[in-house]
Formats: sequence, C-alpha cells, structure tokens
Amino acid sequence: MEITEFSTLEWAKVDVGAYPKIVVPPPGPQSKGYHERCTRYFRGLSGQVKLFPVAFESGEGCILRDVDGNEYIDFSSGIYVTTLGHCHPKVSEAVAKYARTLMNAHDFTTPIKTQLVEKLAEILPGDLNGFQFYDSGTTAVEAGLRVLRAATGHNEILSCFYDYHGKTQGAVSLGHIRAACYGATRVPGMHMLPRPDTYRPIWKKTDGAIDTDAYITFFEEYLDKGTVHDVAGFCLEPIQGWGGTIMPPDDFFPKLRKLCDERHILLMADEVLTSWGRTGKWLCTEHWGVVPDVVTIGKGFGNGFPVTGVAVREPYKESFETISASSSYGGNPMACAAALASTEVIEEEGLLEHAQRLGEVALKRMGRMLNEHRIVGDVRARGCLMGIELVMDKATKQPFDNAGTLVYQKAFAKGLAWIPAGHILRMSPPIVMDEDTLLKGLDIIDEAIGETEKELLA
Repeated sequence: MEITEFSTLEWAKVDVGAYPKIVVPPPGPQSKGYHERCTRYFRGLSGQVKLFPVAFESGEGCILRDVDGNEYIDFSSGIYVTTLGHCHPKVSEAVAKYARTLMNAHDFTTPIKTQLVEKLAEILPGDLNGFQFYDSGTTAVEAGLRVLRAATGHNEILSCFYDYHGKTQGAVSLGHIRAACYGATRVPGMHMLPRPDTYRPIWKKTDGAIDTDAYITFFEEYLDKGTVHDVAGFCLEPIQGWGGTIMPPDDFFPKLRKLCDERHILLMADEVLTSWGRTGKWLCTEHWGVVPDVVTIGKGFGNGFPVTGVAVREPYKESFETISASSSYGGNPMACAAALASTEVIEEEGLLEHAQRLGEVALKRMGRMLNEHRIVGDVRARGCLMGIELVMDKATKQPFDNAGTLVYQKAFAKGLAWIPAGHILRMSPPIVMDEDTLLKGLDIIDEAIGETEKELLA
C-alpha cells in the first residue's frame, strides 16, 4: 500500500515549553455544557470521564484539545488505542482512501486484506500464520475461545484473577466479575486462578523473591483436582491492563508454556491491549521468547480505527472453518488499510525500539518518585505500558484509593489526559512521544503526587 513519506517522530514532537496549555480551569464552561447536554441521553460512562468530564474536540500526535481551548499531553492514547498518536497522517490517509473506494465487502477477498495477512505472517513469531479480523477486542476474544474448543475438542477454559477480556458473557466469565448484571455465576467450565504479581505475590521464597514455581505447582494441582479434565486452553493477559499494569516475573510465561505443552492444553494470549508496539514488541509474549497457540490483537492495531484480530499457529488454522468465524465488519477494507498502515509506520520508523527506550526512561524517572514519596509503593514499565501503585504504608502495601483519585484529578487539571484505576495510576503514552514530553508528563504526575501526599497525610 502506497503511503506518504514523512518522519513519524518529527511529526509528533511536542514543544514542552508550550504544552500543556491550560487557558480555562478544566472542566471549562463549554465542556460542562456539552457534558450536561450529552448525558441527558448518553449513560454508562467510564470512571475516567466521571472523575474529569472534559469534552474533547481534536487531537494531533501526542496533544489533545478540549472545547474550551485547553491542550493536554496525552498519557492515555484513547485507552491504549492511538498508539501512533492522534490522527496519524499515514493512517488517516489510508482509511480515507478506502472510505472513498470500498467500505465493506463482507469477508470476500480484497487486495488490501491480502497485503495485511501477508505482512502479519511475515512479522509475527513462530508459525502464527492463520488470521481472522473483527471490530472489537471482546469479539476477537470470543472467537479465540471458540478456536480453543474447536482445535482440542475440549470445553473448559482457565484464566487468572483480575484479568480483563471483555464484556460479553464468555469474556466476562474469564475476568473479574464486578457486578451481578454480568451474571450471578460464571459460564460453566470457566475457571479463575491466581497469577504471579511481582509486587503482591501470594507465594514467596525464603529470601522474599517471588516463587513462580509455586504458582505452576498450584496450576498442576488445580488441573487435577479443580477441573473435570476437559480443559481446552489457558487464556490470560501477558500484562494485566485493567488490573493495574500488573507485570509477571520473567520466568512465568516460559514455565506456563511448558506446563501447557505437557498437559496438551493450548495457550491463548489476550494481547488486545499489549500488542502492536505498546510494550516495544509486536506481541508482549515476545519479551519472554514464548509463542502462544492463539493470540488476540487489537486497540493499537488500527491506531483508533476499530479493527482487531485473532492469530493462530499453523496446526490450528482449520479451526476457523468450524467456528462461524466471519463477522459483518471484520476485515473491511478501511480496517485492513488502517492496520496495514499502522504496521508499516511502526516498522519503517523503528518504533518498537523507541517504545522500549521510552519505557527505560520512564522507569528511571518513576524510580525517583518511589524513593521520594511516602505513598508510592511500586513503579513499573514495559515499553509504553506504565503504572504507579499508591499505598497508605509501604510496609503493609495497603491500597490508597483516595490518593489515586486525587492524583488523577490534579494531574488532569494541570494538563495531563490519562487513566485512573483506583490506587494504581495507569499510563499509556503514544509510542511516538519524544523523551522530553514523556518526562514533562511524569513531572506533572510527580507534582500531583506531592500535593496529594501533603493533603492526605497532613
């Protein structure tokens, strides 16, 4: 696909002396007006909107603008979606081309779809070379679960505490059920297990280090005693997003891969959030040298255009034939163009390496926050997937939810658009962000933490 030549990092560079730019204390009067008009009819808003109801009007690169003229540094990427920044020229150009040419042809073959699947087979690890496309992460997850069952002839699925896989019944049953409206019980055959959390481990060695082997031993015991021996697969996030950017120890996924192979269970990585450069790799599992049997891809895949996918290893491609895999919007020409353009930009501009560098810079800067603030219990980053955990006491690690809310609101008011998660602050800046802008955003968070600390611990 032909796309205009230009430098991504040059386009996205921000003058940190000029941004963020707050001209009216947010949420400003126009934001409040739009929000009041909209919410007369539109309900079910996310926590981040309820805590700070601004109305956004436009965005370019790493900057968001609200209707009152305030301009914010974006540390959210539209909730992990606009990985290449807002309105990336190459992606916008590609979508516009097919919006004028061919918007939808159901699942018929098109040249742009052919180019996309050939590119995916080229860049993905191992023999991940079977694909289907969808329009949401949840839909992709449900398709992946059907592949697990079709490929194995088995039914039960395992997942982990605080995983998040979507909002349909099957996906919800593999995550943290937060309300009765999701169902009084999980779908039969769905099992939840603890997973290693490097900051809050259940099992530790005598020296205090996390004991990954203890988790694997528990999984083995649960397979024998907690299931009916009809397990199709283990589905989990490589790094938990909604759970609070929870990082596993580096030996967890290799050991889980080995366990799945020994027990003839397929491994499914839900990489809707962690894929396509977010952590500095195409797939997060590449950090540990692991190739899953089934992978879901989404969010940054089309840089904001609704396109997701399921990738499977060579032996399981034919399972797509038996699961009614097609969808109304999946793989439409506009979606394929967005995904291919996003992929080409990441590849051509060396953005995987850049994202890894940003993660290293962020971790060093957040390390200062850990040392200087009483309420900062842990900091973590893998590429542009970052988190700061706030606690009432570093020894007890008691979560400090009130602090999380205040820090979120204070930093937003200073011009940082980002994501709340209770006591865990989540950050996902675009991977095109320059280091100075990244550090400016972290300085804003540092300042907000300091103000909150004085206010709550006075």
